[in-house]
Amino acid sequence: MTKSPADNRHIEIMTSRRVLKAAEAIREVVSMAILTDLRDPRIQGVTVTFVEVSPDMRVAKVHVSIMGSDTAQKLCLKGLQSSAGFLQLKIAKRIDTRYTPVIRFELDMGVKKSIAIAKMLTDMLPEEEAAVAEDDENFDHSEFDDIADEWTETEDDEDDSSSADDDNSR
Repeated sequence: MTKSPADNRHIEIMTSRRVLKAAEAIREVVSMAILTDLRDPRIQGVTVTFVEVSPDMRVAKVHVSIMGSDTAQKLCLKGLQSSAGFLQLKIAKRIDTRYTPVIRFELDMGVKKSIAIAKMLTDMLPEEEAAVAEDDENFDHSEFDDIADEWTETEDDEDDSSSADDDNSR
């Protein structure tokens, strides 16, 4: 009996869902273990951003964001690699699988890049605010003030007529 392509897609979806659940569980275990159980002084300022697990669930890439200088980041990454066995033991207790994934740590530069982009934007923003303020000073607001006055007068007239209608209905 041959399997149809639809059967293969169903298996892939189930596999990927299982892998995603395992990745989330690994992220939780590793995050909590780094926060509470690791006593290595090299490991400081670490945030586990996400985890990628291979389809056969034998390898897990743990992406971490580490605050500090480049040397502090490298030192922290080495500390995490040296504690990988301990973290794998924690994962094995949490996830019931045939194989416990081998953990590899990778530096996630996403947070650092977003901070750099935000800094560039704030450096450029004061120049733009000055240009907007200058345009605002040159703008003639009197036309909008006239429209606002007309609108307010119309609302007042409607309020007077509606209160008169209320009096007549009683």
